[in-house]
Amino acid sequence: MTTLRLPLIAPDRAAFARFGAIVAPPQRIGDRAFFSEHLRHHNSDCAPVFHVNRVAPSALPLAVTSMERHPFAAQVFVPLSVSRYIALVMPSDSSGAPDPAQALAMLMPGSLGIIFNPGVWHLGATVLDEVGSFAVLMWRGGAESDDESCAIPRCDLVEPSSHQPCDVALATGGAEA
Repeated sequence: MTTLRLPLIAPDRAAFARFGAIVAPPQRIGDRAFFSEHLRHHNSDCAPVFHVNRVAPSALPLAVTSMERHPFAAQVFVPLSVSRYIALVMPSDSSGAPDPAQALAMLMPGSLGIIFNPGVWHLGATVLDEVGSFAVLMWRGGAESDDESCAIPRCDLVEPSSHQPCDVALATGGAEA
């Protein structure tokens, strides 16, 4: 079997929209960007959980052999001390497993956060360059487990092509809540 090579692309709000949202600050001083519509969760037995993590750095190229998802809760990552990180997402195939053929792999600057919609297959927190920390918000509890992981055929994440910028300015994208 051939290993899938995925060049990392610059953050792309439109391409990522079906998987969640890219969290960017507003462009104008005094404005607010709201992302509350992305913070839905499955059942009323769940409660918000907020934590800060510390992540060892990885290097490119990076071999990925598993993905995770949370079927009932959105998950928010806001970089606190991160140079660059990887956002790799995949939709589910007809059996519910991750579909690497439809993967989206973005190289994120530490100035942007990300929200994964419930049920989106994604790579766990993966930073580049140096140790990093994220503030993470999601929901936990209820009768059903909300942590799933799945092995996938190896995908190699590689540096973006040299003609593509890695750090792009994004307009605000959240609706008011």
